[in-house]
Amino acid sequence: MGKCAARQRQWRWPLLHRSPRPTPPPPHGLHPPRRALAEHARMPAEQQQPPPVAPAKVTFSRVFQSCAQAGREALAAGRAAHARMVVSGFVPTAFVSNCLLQMYARCAGAACARRVFDAMPRRDTVSWNTMLTAYSHAGDISTAVALFDGMPDPDVVSWNALVSGYCQRGMFQESVDLFVEMARRGVSPDRTTFAVLLKSCSALEELSLGVQVHALAVKTGLEIDVRTGSALVDMYGKCRSLDDALCFFYGMPERNWVSWGAAIAGCVQNEQYVRGLELFIEMQRLGLGVSQPSYASAFRSCAAMSCLNTGRQLHAHAIKNKFSSDRVVGTAIVDVYAKANSLTDARRAFFGLPNHTVETCNAMMVGLVRAGLGVEAMGLFQFMIRSSIRFDVVSLSGVFSACAETKGYFQGQQVHCLAIKSGFDVDICVNNAVLDLYGKCKALMEAYLIFQGMKQKDSVSWNAIIAALEQNGHYDDTILHFNEMLRFGMKPDDFTYGSVLKACAALRSLEYGLMVHDKVIKSGLGSDAFVASTVVDMYCKCGIIDEAQKLHDRIGGQQVVSWNAILSGFSLNKESEEAQKFFSEMLDMGLKPDHFTFATVLDTCANLATIELGKQIHGQIIKQEMLDDEYISSTLVDMYAKCGDMPDSLLVFEKAEKRDFVSWNAMICGYALHGLGVEALRMFERMQKENVVPNHATFVAVLRACSHVGLFDDGCRYFHLMTTHYKLEPQLEHFACMVDILGRSKGPREAVKFINSMPFQADAVIWKTLLSICKIRQDVEIAELAASNVLLLDPDDSSVYILLSNVYAESGKWADVSRTRRLLKQGRLKKEPGCSWIEVQSEMHGFLVGDKAHPRSGELYEMLNDLIGEMKLSGCEPDSASFVEVDEEGSAPEHDDLLGVVGG
Repeated sequence: MGKCAARQRQWRWPLLHRSPRPTPPPPHGLHPPRRALAEHARMPAEQQQPPPVAPAKVTFSRVFQSCAQAGREALAAGRAAHARMVVSGFVPTAFVSNCLLQMYARCAGAACARRVFDAMPRRDTVSWNTMLTAYSHAGDISTAVALFDGMPDPDVVSWNALVSGYCQRGMFQESVDLFVEMARRGVSPDRTTFAVLLKSCSALEELSLGVQVHALAVKTGLEIDVRTGSALVDMYGKCRSLDDALCFFYGMPERNWVSWGAAIAGCVQNEQYVRGLELFIEMQRLGLGVSQPSYASAFRSCAAMSCLNTGRQLHAHAIKNKFSSDRVVGTAIVDVYAKANSLTDARRAFFGLPNHTVETCNAMMVGLVRAGLGVEAMGLFQFMIRSSIRFDVVSLSGVFSACAETKGYFQGQQVHCLAIKSGFDVDICVNNAVLDLYGKCKALMEAYLIFQGMKQKDSVSWNAIIAALEQNGHYDDTILHFNEMLRFGMKPDDFTYGSVLKACAALRSLEYGLMVHDKVIKSGLGSDAFVASTVVDMYCKCGIIDEAQKLHDRIGGQQVVSWNAILSGFSLNKESEEAQKFFSEMLDMGLKPDHFTFATVLDTCANLATIELGKQIHGQIIKQEMLDDEYISSTLVDMYAKCGDMPDSLLVFEKAEKRDFVSWNAMICGYALHGLGVEALRMFERMQKENVVPNHATFVAVLRACSHVGLFDDGCRYFHLMTTHYKLEPQLEHFACMVDILGRSKGPREAVKFINSMPFQADAVIWKTLLSICKIRQDVEIAELAASNVLLLDPDDSSVYILLSNVYAESGKWADVSRTRRLLKQGRLKKEPGCSWIEVQSEMHGFLVGDKAHPRSGELYEMLNDLIGEMKLSGCEPDSASFVEVDEEGSAPEHDDLLGVVGG
């Protein structure tokens, strides 16, 4: 009984109001901090109950081990147990001291553990290894190396701790070098050594080194160990040798969930997504259960293939196995839905997670940006900031992309400041995203400063600045930076060539375009669909349609982008009929037109006034539910307007859900084109009331409308509004309109005064506008002045002679008419014949001046002569200057011999 009572007294917690019995000082400074005793005294009574009676050294070791396993949450309990051991006078053995050391290492960190370690009277290999592991986990490699060097007899665990420390810090080559030194000193590796070493090989993607380690594992007999085997499967997968990974995997004598997870992850990393899903299904059929890595890899496969249905099935499977709330699996689920454009499911999965981490927020943000929901993505970033969720490089890249997508220049600047304050501005990925933002927001100076200030530039950086220059119209600088990129040894990719070829197309630089095409072929990207389509577009815009078609045929002709490029090329080169034929071929090939295809063909319908085909395409657009697209709706408005069907144009305009400035411009231009100036000006006033900002094209249409109606004061007011209120610098087209307005209302001489007051030299269009006005006012003197200026600017323009001869004809100066026509012939200049056409019952009828090829030309000429006769009888004398040909003697021929045909 005495011994039992003594043991019970030994385990009784000390009371602070009673002076404890004097005890000998604890050996070698193992006293805990004073606050540990106070914390212990404040512990609840139930926590102060002594454990069952047991030998001291066993009980203390178990307490320390339990605290070490629990981690930082058990630090207070561990300190209390340490305090109890000290005040009880118990002298710890080496085993108990090592348990205490491990407890502090895991619960408090290396610094606290080091104080215990330094005070230990006897240190064995376990003590040294515990400290080595603590420093390695803390990332303090230099201290760990110093401790290792001072270690009397390091064993394999000591070497493993240091090798693992290097690996955890990303110092993979140092990890391998240390293993070589370990082997040189004759220390035999164990399965932990191989696991860590193979992880370094995976990170370095050194397959040859991994094979050598595999050979060593075979030699040591550890190849059959499941941990080593799993590491080998992982290594082969990450080193892009999937066949070897799966061959070894199926040959393993024992496979656990780690092995299966490594094999599935290897398939995903090597883009064998279907194979990865098949392995996951096989794993379930064998009844091996599930794991976090296997779920994550399976969801990544679904995300990569945008397999929404499979992703939903896996989601249900994860819910059933209680994995849907896991941080990694939950993030993968959000990523699947986001990449499959099922944002409703993505939001539901995101908000269903118990805790939001930076990874889950990043997955959601990337999905929102991909779906074009930049504003919502920026709101999510604000949620992260307010919720104290740390952001990383991916978060910043995502929010910068969101700002770029919404043209949020000021929001982007704020995020840029945040990136600088948080120290992320040195990261190359963040800088690339900032470059892209400023480029798309037309802040080219800021983009260039960022680019110049980057200490490190990769191909993405060069692509970003090249794209920024091209998008902002600096085509020459785009090509210069492309040359600089090559000079710095950077390898261009498809994005680089896409931007440079667009610059060549904009410059109409066929010579440089051919050089770039040559580089494309040499780089092996000639068959790439995106690059080849851009080359086709370049050839089309440089006027080489034949070469574009040849290249289009060589690349297979199955890419809609390539067909669109050819269609656009025909349209740009005023070959609208060829474009429509090419569109028919595209449909015969079974290809499905996209938004751009329909918009281009509608543009050709507008050029040719083929309203029936336009209506058919309109029907297809409605069937394919494309009317929501602003580009499509604005093109439809323009097509109907140019075909003269203003009611249908207005109907499409009013029904459009979104109306951009292009739609408004199309309506204003349509009204102005058909002489409905009042309606055009009303539409402009309505545009202003709805806060749609007009551009240069808008004011060209408005000024033309004023010209048609003869509103001189309104024209001057709108011209002043453009320059003062909207800060738009007038272009030549605006000055030409003002010349027309002034000439019609005030006369040609006032128009000449206005031309002389212009801030730059007038071009041929302005002088030809003045020449046309002179025909109305019969001002021969100003007409001759205008004609001479046009010929100085463009000596080969035959239309000047025609216009001037018309002025002479209106004034009855037939000798001057004859002289002008003679000059036209002597200069060997050809007058481009007038052309008209009309569509009747889906058949196009075209007419040229003097053309008698039409099968019903006799009836047409007879009808024309009848109309001229009726005009004379009704007292309307035909405008002779419009169609009279004058012979060499200066007399006018009879009207019956006229060859001009008016179609329709």
